[in-house]
Amino acid sequence: MIPFLSLKDVTTLHGVEINEAVNRVVNSGWYLQGKENERFEESYSKFIGTKYTIGCANGLDALIWIFRAYIEMGMMQPGDEVIVPANTYIATILAITENDLNPILVEPKLNTLEIDDDKIEEVITHRTKAIAIVHLYGRNAYTDKIGELCKKYNLKLIEDNAQAHGCKHIDGRITGGIGDAAGHSFYPGKNLGALGDGGAVTTNDSELASVVRALTNYGSQKKYVFEYTGRNSRLDEIQAAVLDVKLKYLVEDNAHRKEVAHLYYEGIKNPLVSLPDLLPDEQNAYHLFPILVGRSKRDALHDYLEQNGVGTVIHYPIPPHKQECYKDWNGIILPITEQIANEELSLPMGPAITKCKIKKIIELLNRFE
Repeated sequence: MIPFLSLKDVTTLHGVEINEAVNRVVNSGWYLQGKENERFEESYSKFIGTKYTIGCANGLDALIWIFRAYIEMGMMQPGDEVIVPANTYIATILAITENDLNPILVEPKLNTLEIDDDKIEEVITHRTKAIAIVHLYGRNAYTDKIGELCKKYNLKLIEDNAQAHGCKHIDGRITGGIGDAAGHSFYPGKNLGALGDGGAVTTNDSELASVVRALTNYGSQKKYVFEYTGRNSRLDEIQAAVLDVKLKYLVEDNAHRKEVAHLYYEGIKNPLVSLPDLLPDEQNAYHLFPILVGRSKRDALHDYLEQNGVGTVIHYPIPPHKQECYKDWNGIILPITEQIANEELSLPMGPAITKCKIKKIIELLNRFE
């Protein structure tokens, strides 16, 4: 069996240090808002290249708090518009609608699977306040054109960096440190994953950082004094300690992902299978390895690989605008997003999978008809 991702194997890579970190926290008797959070936030800020990191409960909360903070700061108000890729995990859009903001869905490019920067300017209105980009699958979604549009129209640039820990733009800036603020997820399967849920906001904006930190702590900056109606959305000490261990090995673990990706790019020859454009190594953290399978063969390939012991996952079978929770959008037609939803299949990828297993997967793929 070749699982899509073995979290046990991933944890084992750095298991000794992780166990030491967990035991240290357990034995300390201090489990929230302590030194482990301070250490990880400092380490992550240094890695991303921002002044501030604020740990929180999960990646969705991280995005919610960014938009909420801008509302509290008077920079956005309910009804304002946020441009967002139509091809994304629903969390990006949930964070916008949670704050009574209006998502404006923009199609991706089929060859990159990321937001089409040529289609952004045409949907900008006087109500547009931000562009939210998603570094989906681990691929850098930022372009200089997006940055220019933000400057031209005075828009906030918000990054969903849930899938791209360690990814870079061509100029060397790390994703999560390019925009005005970024949300990060530390869900266990991510490139930088905790042993449970976890998330963070990164930014260089001191006021935003202060408001976000208060919002994650019931809306309080001083004990028993509440300036905002916040929530309990904190990163616990055990998760912070584990993340600080794994952060030390992120570049090394991503390098293995890149080796795996190159094997796929060089070895897959099946005409039914299309691969997204190969980016320079630094611009793809290879959180996932997505392929597109034409002629309505995606589900058949999924079943074929499963029958041969290979786990795959679809990211994502139903796009946000076709979900029941957004039923008012169900009549919208977004052909490229819908094509990706019908054809995308993610192959096994991770820091622990062996090259021997990748070669077996490639052999199976190339035999598929």
